[in-house]
Amino acid sequence: MSAVAHQPPQIARANGIDICYEIFGDASAEPMLLIMGLGAQMVIWDDEFCAKLAARGFRVIRFDNRDVGQSSKLTGSKRLTPFELFKLRFLRIPVAAPYKLRDMAHDTIGLMDALGITSAHLVGASMGGMIAQEIAISFPERVRSLTSIMSTTGNPKLPPPSPQALAILMAPPPKTKEEFLARFAQTWKFLRVGSFPEDEARDRALGERVFARGLNPAGAGRQLRAVLASGSRKPRLHSVRAPTLVIHGSVDPLVRPEGGRDTAASIPGARLLMIEGMGHALPLPVWPEVIDAIDKHAHGATAKAA
Repeated sequence: MSAVAHQPPQIARANGIDICYEIFGDASAEPMLLIMGLGAQMVIWDDEFCAKLAARGFRVIRFDNRDVGQSSKLTGSKRLTPFELFKLRFLRIPVAAPYKLRDMAHDTIGLMDALGITSAHLVGASMGGMIAQEIAISFPERVRSLTSIMSTTGNPKLPPPSPQALAILMAPPPKTKEEFLARFAQTWKFLRVGSFPEDEARDRALGERVFARGLNPAGAGRQLRAVLASGSRKPRLHSVRAPTLVIHGSVDPLVRPEGGRDTAASIPGARLLMIEGMGHALPLPVWPEVIDAIDKHAHGATAKAA
């Protein structure tokens, strides 16, 4: 693969906050925004993954959501308690949150405005998929195509995360760097489901990079509140007109496969790609299938619009 153009991280003012972003690919290529999940920095979209997508003819933009990495840190709200989760699940009492997914959708639109992008292909993973769905609902004219990966509709009738996945979400933050690195590797090993030695060999270096860019455990807590406070998108997803691809792993322990199926069933004309043996992560062996699918979907949407 020939080298792709790469702009180092920069800061843009968007929706009243600072968003740290990075660009791979030619300035003239079709813009594609990669939106990351809960508490995860933009570097979890692997450099090589971004470069491979850029090599398919996209200007790939990854960024830190609010409250993570080098984007603005917000304030407010305490750690989520098991009692609040119980009230939400069984009594339907909403969780309080200083912001919601719709605010994070506005951040993404603000970044597009700052970069002079009128419309883009959106690729969101997990919470990032929820944000991308929100954009497709509220800002349809800004979306060339939507790819929702290992995400869901917020439908309360769907199965919850596995008990182990829930324990990861609710665990108190690590106190030391070593504890963080051990937890980082352990979390990703669990989320990948199964043995992926090549990925496991890269976990420590990636953990070091995430640590060096800055941790914000309270921010991840606020993002989790945003997800839980935003409710179900299912009825509103019927209005989405963007060409939609839904990618999900058959053994996802965090956002169960039913989440992907429900997303595809809720968006008119959406296509579902269920990847056998994939958990809540994009390990190296699934890259060819995932990148091919995103590439074909985005370019297909462009061809149809032409």
